[in-house]
Amino acid sequence: MSKSIKTEKSSQSSADGAVEEPAKNNEDWGELMRTAFVALLLALVIRTFLFEPFNIPSGSMIPTLQVGDYLFVSKYSYGYSKHSFPMGLGGFEGRIMADTPQRGDVAVFKLPSNTSVDYIKRVIGLPGDEIQVLNGRLIVNGEQIDREELGMSEYDSGYGYMSRVNEYIETLPEGIMHTIYEEDDYQPLDNTIKFTVPDGHYFMMGDNRDNSRDSRVMEEVGFVPFENFVGRAEFIFFSTNGKARFYEIWKWPMTVRWDRLFMQIGPER
Repeated sequence: MSKSIKTEKSSQSSADGAVEEPAKNNEDWGELMRTAFVALLLALVIRTFLFEPFNIPSGSMIPTLQVGDYLFVSKYSYGYSKHSFPMGLGGFEGRIMADTPQRGDVAVFKLPSNTSVDYIKRVIGLPGDEIQVLNGRLIVNGEQIDREELGMSEYDSGYGYMSRVNEYIETLPEGIMHTIYEEDDYQPLDNTIKFTVPDGHYFMMGDNRDNSRDSRVMEEVGFVPFENFVGRAEFIFFSTNGKARFYEIWKWPMTVRWDRLFMQIGPER
């Protein structure tokens, strides 16, 4: 009898465990899924409407941006277009809540010839401007832009050798100052025709002037429609020497460029 009761009690306890444990596990799993969904939704909202992270894979914006920089781009700076949304799912033309780019801004945009590709360059020409490069000197609306020589610099070309360049401080018409690199004044893009920027478009150039495919190359980049702008580059949140990815934490001590963390990118206004 005792054994029978004991067995019954033991059996009941086992039955209770078999029912309650899966229920608790299912509840925990459901809570985990809800938390993950909310986190994913929040990340999507932030990425779409506020800030989107990008990394720099090439040297066209050296010295302002280095290969291995990770930066945040503000999506709200210029308003929103279909390119503000994942896979261009905005479903509308033009921009809403638009605020126009300013000369000197460093901006991410969709390449006009292939909108699946993101480029980052500096805004040099505004709608209606005349832009030309003669003997390596930038000319905006007939005025040669001032530049101050700082001396020689060098950077890793990414091809197994160091590139030696001339470093200048260039001052744009509104008094915006930024640093540029030039190998010399005799490279293929150091002499161009005169470009007149169409309405609703912008002329973009890299700060590494002799190693940048930008609006000077009409068949590849050319004038950039305002609609193609993704956002304005704001600050660097992480940077390595290009030999480690963001998630390779074990490589950070030897590769992270700590002095570049939280560095502001665009000009102060």
